[in-house]
Parts: sequence; C-alpha cells; structure tokens
Amino acid sequence: MEVSQPFCYILRMVKLSFFGAAEEVTGSCFLLQDEKSKILVDCGMFQCPNFCDIRTRESFPFEPASIDALFLTHAHIDHSGRIPKLVKEGFRGKIFSSHATLDLAEIMLKDSTGVLQKEARRNNEEVLYTEGDVDKAMSLWEGMEMHEEIKIGDFSVRFYDAGHILGSIMIAASFNNKKIVFTGDLGNTDMILEKSAEPIEKPIYFVMEATYGDRIHEKNERYLKLERVIEGTIKNRGVLMIPAFSLERTQELLILISNMMKENKIPLVPVYLDSPLSIKATAIYEKYLGIPFFKIPNMHFSLTTEESKKINEIPPPKIIIAGSGMSTGGRILHHEKRYLPDKNNALLIVSYQAPGSLGRRIEDGARKVTIMGEEIPVRCRVETITGYSAHADQKILFEFVRAHSDTLKKVFLVHSEPKAAFTLAQRFRDYLGIEAVVPKYGDSVEI
Repeated sequence: MEVSQPFCYILRMVKLSFFGAAEEVTGSCFLLQDEKSKILVDCGMFQCPNFCDIRTRESFPFEPASIDALFLTHAHIDHSGRIPKLVKEGFRGKIFSSHATLDLAEIMLKDSTGVLQKEARRNNEEVLYTEGDVDKAMSLWEGMEMHEEIKIGDFSVRFYDAGHILGSIMIAASFNNKKIVFTGDLGNTDMILEKSAEPIEKPIYFVMEATYGDRIHEKNERYLKLERVIEGTIKNRGVLMIPAFSLERTQELLILISNMMKENKIPLVPVYLDSPLSIKATAIYEKYLGIPFFKIPNMHFSLTTEESKKINEIPPPKIIIAGSGMSTGGRILHHEKRYLPDKNNALLIVSYQAPGSLGRRIEDGARKVTIMGEEIPVRCRVETITGYSAHADQKILFEFVRAHSDTLKKVFLVHSEPKAAFTLAQRFRDYLGIEAVVPKYGDSVEI
C-alpha cells in the first residue's frame, strides 16, 4: 500500500542587512535577500560635514553585480545619491520608484555631479561619478504606479504613499506569508502639498525612520512664527535668508509666503528662489500637482549665475530662498557670507540640520563660522521653525505604529541620531508592547 507523504511547506531563509542610516540620518541602504534574490532598498549618500562624506567613497559591503533590483523610496540624495556609483561598479538590475521620483531623481543626481566635481578638485580626489554614470542609471530605471505588484524571485513588492515629498513611497515586500515595510521617510501631517502616509494591510516588520523620534513639531504656531520672522526682518529693512531643501520645503514656502502677501499679512517684498535645482524641481511639482508656481506675483527665479549675482543689487528688505538646506554647499553660502554679519538680517532654519553641518553649527549658536575659507561673524538673528519639516515627529510616528500594532511584531528604527531612535524605541516597548531595536551599521538579522 502506498503511504502518502505529509505536506511540507519549506520556508526560505530571508536576511535583512543595514548598510546605512543606522544610528545616523544619512546613507540610507538596506539589503533584503533569500537564497535566490537580492533586493536593495535605497542607496543614499553619506553626508556631513561635506556634501559627500568620505564613507560614500568606500566600497559597497556587497557585490553590486549581485543585486537583482533596487527600490528607491524617494529622490533625496541621502536616499538616492550612491545609485550612479552602484551602476558604475557593476549593478545591472532594474531600478524601481514612483514616476515622480524618477523625474526628480534625475535632476537631483545630475545636479550632485557638479558639487562632487568641486569637492573632488578641492580634496585632490577622483570624482565619485559623472553625468554619464547618471545616464546609465536612468537607462535601468522604471517608474511604477502605487500598489502595482512587482515580482523579484519569491518577493512580491508594492508601493504605498509615504506622504513625505512628491513621489515618496513606502516599500512593502511580501515573502513566506510575511510582510516587511520600509517606510523611507514618513511625512509630517498638515502639509500643504502631501497627504498623510497611507495604512498598509498586515505588516509584520517595519524598517522605519525616527529622525524626530524625540521631538514634537510646532503646528499652528509655525505659520504665525514665519509671519513674525518676515515682518521683523522687513521692519529692520533687512534680508531674510532661508536655506531650504529643493524638494517640498521650497515649494511649500513659496505658497505660504504668496498666501501671506495676498491676505495682507506681510508687506509685498521681492522673494528670490536662488537655486537652479529648486527651480527645476518646482517645474516637476507644477507638472504633477498643477500648481502655477512660476506665475506667483513677487516671486523671482534666479536660474543663471548672473541672475543670482543681481540679487545683491536689490536693496533690502528682501527674502532669499536657496540651497542647500543644511548650508553644506550651493548658493546659500554666498548669501550667508554676505549677510550673516548684519544684525538687521535674519537666517531662518526650516530644515533638519545634521551634526557637523554648517547649518547645525549656526543653529547651535556659533558666533563665528568659516565659509569658503573665510571667518564670518554671525550677528544676524537666527530662528528655527521645526513645523515645516517634511518628516513625521514623535507623535505621528507613534500613531502610525499603533495603527498597525495588531499584526506588527518588530520595528527596526533607522535614519536617526541615536538619542531620537532609542527614545522612540522605548516608547514603542512601554506603551505598545512592540519589540523595537536600533540596528548598527552592518547588522544583519533573519526574519
């Protein structure tokens, strides 16, 4: 008599490794693999104190040619900045992101080549990658719709809206009847241009950002504070400088300042967007959101170097929005060098400032800073508004995890300074009974 064999389901071993944004904010890079496939989530640049930190130049802790697919959560350089390097060193798989991220990443990466060339010359190093390497990466890139299924071996991957910036996504990978979600950067609530992060059905693991895991953002008062900073600077007949990231923060500021002028809450003064990258990004925002940014009254877009220099000829009061958001490069440095020493002027910080960055030193109260090799006194007023961050704060992060607590078993907290990550991890353990850990660079776990 033939004896039937019991049904046996063999679970494949799946390993998760942390190769960036572990106990720090930049360099986002996570490897998910089983015996058949290797998936990379993000491939970001390590930043600060320079635009390109020395670790960005180091060899990848995996073989680029062995990666089957790369999924990108959004276009910020600390998530995307090493993609051309990955391709240069042998990656030939597919790159997947949302359509908007594909468009934004191309201009972000091509813009970064100019900064990389300057740093390479200054440090007498080989340039990390060129525009040609960016073009090779774009040839492997494919934009996908939200919730569309992508199969990579035994992994099934879908995108969900993260609410952080235009095109930002969470990446949900299903395997062995489990689901792991890479949140990328989760968005702040009450944002003008983005919706809140959408819920995901039955996640088991989160690899989750914790940038503001120990802080609560200002909410309604942020608008009043912006209004008062502008009013005070105009009253002093000064210059208001706003270092801002090219994606989301800049576009939100343009709308807010325009609305304040329309509603006669602030006087009509010229506003200069002095950043070629921000201007190109704003065109993409206009394409996807249908907002006519370039027709806003009193807004001036300085695309060329000559147009940027002419800003100096315009008498104050005036408002200048320029990159980079952490004052690690870009045209904001020229304005800070010129205007920081004047007590009638103001510097408004509306973005996260990483440790070691020039912006962080100013935010922490430095009275003198070095810009382009010259010591510059900081006599102007320095203000910070955290409510304009595109990152979720502690309350939003906590509520997002609580909404998924029925199935969630473990949270890996990344993209954060240690203090913020460990503070948030403790709250998850104490109030939700969910295991939360803060991985170190190079850690690997079986899931």
